[in-house]
This record gives sequence, C-alpha cells and structure tokens, in this order.
Amino acid sequence: MKLPALPQALGFARAGGTPIAATVTALVLAGLTATACAPQTSDGKAATDEKSGTLRVWLFQEVDNAPKKKVVDEAIAAFEARNKGAEVEVEYIPVETRAQRVKAAFNDPKSAPDVIEYGNTDTAGYVKDGGLADISAEFGAWADTKDTDATAEASVTVDGKVYGAPLFVGVRALYYRTDVFRDLGLTAPKTQAELISTAKKIHKERPELYGIAVGGANTYGAMPFIWANGGELATQDGASYQAAVNTEAARAGISSYTSLFGDENCPAAKCAQMGGNATVTAFAGGKAAMVIGGDFVRAAVDAGEAKGKYAVVPLPGLTPGSIAPAFAGGNNIGVMKSSSHRTLAVDLMKSLAGKETQGKLFDAMGFLPTFTDVRAATAQKEPFVKPFIDTLGAGTKFVPASPGWGQIDASLVLPTMFQEVVSGRKDVKTASDEAAKKMDAAFAAAG
Repeated sequence: MKLPALPQALGFARAGGTPIAATVTALVLAGLTATACAPQTSDGKAATDEKSGTLRVWLFQEVDNAPKKKVVDEAIAAFEARNKGAEVEVEYIPVETRAQRVKAAFNDPKSAPDVIEYGNTDTAGYVKDGGLADISAEFGAWADTKDTDATAEASVTVDGKVYGAPLFVGVRALYYRTDVFRDLGLTAPKTQAELISTAKKIHKERPELYGIAVGGANTYGAMPFIWANGGELATQDGASYQAAVNTEAARAGISSYTSLFGDENCPAAKCAQMGGNATVTAFAGGKAAMVIGGDFVRAAVDAGEAKGKYAVVPLPGLTPGSIAPAFAGGNNIGVMKSSSHRTLAVDLMKSLAGKETQGKLFDAMGFLPTFTDVRAATAQKEPFVKPFIDTLGAGTKFVPASPGWGQIDASLVLPTMFQEVVSGRKDVKTASDEAAKKMDAAFAAAG
C-alpha cells in the first residue's frame, strides 16, 4: 500500500512555511499508519530490529520533483535487490510544513517513517527531541565517508555523535552582470572593500541599478561578511554556546555588510526588508548588477533578464585572492530512532546518500555532492559550479549546533539586528549587544 500523496510546494530545507491547520495534520497522520509499529523502549528506540518488511521514507518535494524521483527510485531498486523481503514506500512532503509533520512523528512513533530527509540546520533540534538515531558506528565503518566534506559531516554531528548522512550541500557566491561590468570598464571585485566600492560606483553611473542587491533579512548572505572579518555567530564551550555577534571582529563584518545599504547602493527603504529570494529576483530581473546567490538559484536567474549576461566568482574576502567563508546549507538523510528496521534503514540511508546517488542527483537536480571526489568530478562536467566548489574548498561555516538556533532563526534575531542598523534606529554596538542577549537566552533555554 502506497502512502497518500499530498499537494506539495517548494523543496530544499531553506526556510519554514505557513503552518497547516491542526485538524488537517491529524487527518493526514491518521492515514499514515499503514505499517504497524514495533514496541518501543523507554528511550524511544524500537524493541526489535526486523530484517524484512516495509520501510517508510519521507523526502522533500522539489518544485520539479520528477528528476529527483527517478534517481530515488533507482536507489531504492538497488536496495530492494540486495535486501530480499524488504520493500520501500516513499512520501514526498512539503518543506513548508515539515516542522508539524516531524514533530508529530517524534511524539507518535506509529506515524513515523524509518528514514527521513531533513535540513541540516534542523539537526540539533531533532536530536534534542529524541527523533534521530545515533548511527556513529555505522557511519564510521562506511567506506564512502572517508571522502565526506568536513563541514558536511559537522552538519550531522552533535556532541561528537553522528545522526545521519549528508545528502547535498549548497553555498553562495557572487553573481555579476558581465555586460554592465564591461560597459563601465570594471572587473570582478577581488576584496570585500573592492566589492563595496564597485557596488557604489555602479549605482552612481547607473542609478536605475542596485550595485549589489542586499537584504536586511538575507541572513545567510550577510554571514560571510562577519566570518571574513574574523567574527563568529557564537562560540562553543563544551555543550553550551555563547553569542559572539557583539565582538569587535563580528561588528566589523556587520558594519561592512550594512554599508551596502543606503542611497549609494541599495536604499534602506527598499532593501531593509528584502530576503535572499528578493535579492535574487532583483538581479534576475535586471535591477541589480551583483547579488550573493547560491548554486541552487541558477534556474531562477536564467529565467529572467540576466540570462546569458552574467558570470559567477567566489565572494571575496578581505585580501586579494581570498574567499569569504560561506554558510554551508543543504540536506541530510537520517534514520529515525523509533524505526523497527534499524539495520535495513541504515542500509537504505546509504543507498539514498551514497556516492552513486549523489552523482546522479547533481546531474538531475544540480545538488552539489558532499563527497569531495564526487564533487571534483562534477566540476569537470559542469564549469558553472567551479566558483561554488572553490568556495567549499576554501572553508565554509555552519550555524551553532544547538537546539537554540531554531528559536534564534525563527525569531529573526539577526535580521532584526541588521534592519535596526540600516534603518538608523540603532548603531552597530547597540544592535549587536541586543542580538547577543537574545541569542544567549535562546541557547540557555535550549540547555
């Protein structure tokens, strides 16, 4: 029996969405009990490890899901061929309502899948909630993992234990309009200071354009400025975190990023509220000469006026030739602690997140592999991804691996900080101190 399909929306765990009504959630979950659940132990683990039967999988629905489904179907066919007596049922769920679905599954193991795709910023929260299985031993014994990117591995690791396998990674780089740069006699900026001055020069010469489209709510586009200046979002002491956005190094990065707002580049009245998608839309629509965008926005850019008139380079750091550290986003595949098919579920996880599948997902969806050797092979096939792979190779960063990060993100702590600065309501010191106070409260509450 196949699980019921729901109307789906966007894929890739980049953001949350509008909650669905509790009654609808209850009705959906009521229909998901096609497989009997094994008895649970007191810590939420299944009391048995069945070697046959039906495994249920939740994966994210993509805007165009057919190519992803084809790759997944092939991985599942290989899994079923080597595990006689095992069958797999897949449901593609909308990323916008993942929080409701996953929370319900954690609270009611009968509704839970065996294997789940999840956004890498959700790892710590899901571990705290007791939903994901510790697969450290199996991950360590898996030959493929010797080639796993260090930042990707960190995204499945909490307190030294591994809770899944990285599926793909996404980073941001600098898109720029080659025609505009050519007409104005400019070259791609090689330092952060040159980026800022180039943006302002473009806006002065071409006032109908933002030199670079920036957004007060574009948290992940702003983070590289903090990191390039030697700052951090937070520092770790054992299992606890302390906010670091109010250190001098972090404030230097905040000042650099917020200097791009105003009449000389991107007016605060228009740009303070913009998020990452809005900045990409401005660039794609011919309203900006530069934007900080991910490898995953290429299709959106190519659908606009900028198609065929842009190039991409790594976002520069402070010195010529340096690359600003980027946030390493992406998704992982995990095994649910409540699964009554743990051994099979781990093997299925390997099929879905292994080297062969990651290579196929790049070809089908453009998802950057988390295995360094597979990623190098993709660069040979598709030159477009080289700036993103170079960015990964230069070293990336991740958000604090604390359950408190979810609250910080949902509460818009960092966007509020940037917006207060660009609006002139507060200076960098005051805004960063207040943001740090809110972050520390969230870290403390999360334990």
